[in-house]
Amino acid sequence: MSKLKLFSGTNSRYLAERIAESYGDKPLGNITSTRFSDGEMTVSYDESIRGHDVYIIQSTFPSADNLMELLLMADAAKRASAGEVAAIIPYFGYARQDRKDKPRVPIAAKLVANLLTAAGVDRLMTCDLHAGQIQGFFDFPVDHLDGSAIFIPYLKNIPTNNLIIASPDVGGVKRAREFAKHLKAELVVCDKHRVRANEIASMQLIGNVEGADVVLVDDLIDTGGTITKAAQVIMDKGAKSVRAICTHPILSGKAYENIEQSVLTEMIVTDTIPLKQETSKIKVLSVGPLFAEAIKQIQIGGSISSLFI
Repeated sequence: MSKLKLFSGTNSRYLAERIAESYGDKPLGNITSTRFSDGEMTVSYDESIRGHDVYIIQSTFPSADNLMELLLMADAAKRASAGEVAAIIPYFGYARQDRKDKPRVPIAAKLVANLLTAAGVDRLMTCDLHAGQIQGFFDFPVDHLDGSAIFIPYLKNIPTNNLIIASPDVGGVKRAREFAKHLKAELVVCDKHRVRANEIASMQLIGNVEGADVVLVDDLIDTGGTITKAAQVIMDKGAKSVRAICTHPILSGKAYENIEQSVLTEMIVTDTIPLKQETSKIKVLSVGPLFAEAIKQIQIGGSISSLFI
């Protein structure tokens, strides 16, 4: 087995500690991140990493400093003669900009892929990319973990005789269908029309939810507008209850207020992004054990597909 060292970026240390704890007897390595007086960032490893496989744990949620710190850590590791540099990015930021959907816009997900490559990253591990095809932006291995491995066991403990899985938009049907298949449940779809980003003009429900306990499935929640509107539409169509599952809790703007005032029974998320405040309706499940087991499988040359539901 290769020599392994785990390191954490500044704002993902809470999750890195859970990954290290789940991995077992593998404390986080020591690294120092400092700033010059103008705010410019620099990092330095406080221990030898020569010949080691270095795993850098850092979600790239805003601000952009999180991405920059990750790039600096990768570059420093490569220049310190690390064996392999793996970026563990539980939440891969800029993934929503994965194509040109109108003229004169960037493909930011590809730009981030190029930056990671230039910084010396040899491997990427992430969870529930906004668009699975982003894996094709990389010319090195990408381990795309599936949050359903955490969510489905939780859902199986929900007491219900009529569970239905719902997608909050047409783009999320594939993800929701996988949940429906494993839970042996029916699938319904909310068809939404946007006038602009974060603003929905209309939404229609395709399918019957009368008397059902419905679970909305999405990869992320930003302002909460789509999920809460979908929940209201579903309840108006006669559902008994509505829950929501969202892997990445971005939760910007009035998201917390929107969720608290919504008809949702609960919102189940993971800790890929830290919550900004506590709320009675949000329950957090940790991806720490999932990432720790994936790292173990890589180190022993095992199969990561065994982690999928």
